[in-house]
Amino acid sequence: MQGHPEVIDYLKELLRGELTARDQYFAHSRIYEDLGLNKLFTRIDHEMQEETQHADAILRRILLLGGRPDMRPKELTLGENVPDMLRKDLAAEYAVRDNLRQGMALCEQHGDFVSRDILLQQLHDTEADHTYWLEKQLNLIEQIGLQNYLQSQMG
Repeated sequence: MQGHPEVIDYLKELLRGELTARDQYFAHSRIYEDLGLNKLFTRIDHEMQEETQHADAILRRILLLGGRPDMRPKELTLGENVPDMLRKDLAAEYAVRDNLRQGMALCEQHGDFVSRDILLQQLHDTEADHTYWLEKQLNLIEQIGLQNYLQSQMG
């Protein structure tokens, strides 16, 4: 099946973004584990696995549409401390959200509703799960203080 070149190119960029998010979550989860923040490690490791699934879905769609994937992650910047890592992860999710919305519009413009639906599912994960959870963690840090938050994440 041959997809529209514009859609394929956009999917390639989305793939690169998902790979970058995966790598960022991967590094941050291992930092949390090293710090003994086991609850944060578990959650961010889960996010890393979901980003891998998102990348897989996009990769498979690119191949189905006759494209060749670009597997080079974009440049990532790791956080320096827990709040900074959470903020960087949230910024990455905001960027993914905006890119998914643009990709959905492009898919609709070219009549590729299957790709649009794949991106819609990923948008749901991004907004209802990833972004919401990260915003909640940063809010908790503001409400109870960093030390109390960190202690709650040791479990």
